[in-house]
Amino acid sequence: MPPTTTTSPQQPINVKLLLIGNASVGKSSLLLRFSDEQWLPEDEATATIGVDFRVHKMEVRGKRVKLSIWDTAGQERFRTITSSYYRGAQGVILVYDVTNRETFDALPRWFNELDTYITTPIVKILVGNKVDKEFSRQVPTSEGEAYAERMGSLFVEASAKTAVGVQETFREVVEKILDTPELW
Repeated sequence: MPPTTTTSPQQPINVKLLLIGNASVGKSSLLLRFSDEQWLPEDEATATIGVDFRVHKMEVRGKRVKLSIWDTAGQERFRTITSSYYRGAQGVILVYDVTNRETFDALPRWFNELDTYITTPIVKILVGNKVDKEFSRQVPTSEGEAYAERMGSLFVEASAKTAVGVQETFREVVEKILDTPELW
């Protein structure tokens, strides 16, 4: 009797993503909206201490992908414990708050940190968050786009509150990683 062959389901591609940026830019809110389709009002949200971690499965271009998403604390006092979390990351989501110029002006420091801790190729996406607060905007879209282009980064504007741009953010990063086989 010939041996029977069973086809195992396609193994997912494991992808490690990091969320980085200043405190209170909405990193955790973006992750919560993406992974659980929920949003907490700012007065109910709490600061991330150290790192939060979520696993999310999705299908992109017919491939199963298992995302390990590391949500890092933006507060300076927790910066030392996050450097080890950069290791093995294939993508990074850098978040700033479009209503807070200071968070945009801090981006060079975050890109320098990436250069310090990441020695292999990585996909970067710059996300201007909180576009639902258009009346309070301090950073024009064109400025975010231009900075992302200079840094070799993808760019999206999003709102964790309204879900605008959230799925697009994660999908674009994963698609770019899948387009770069040496990353997986």
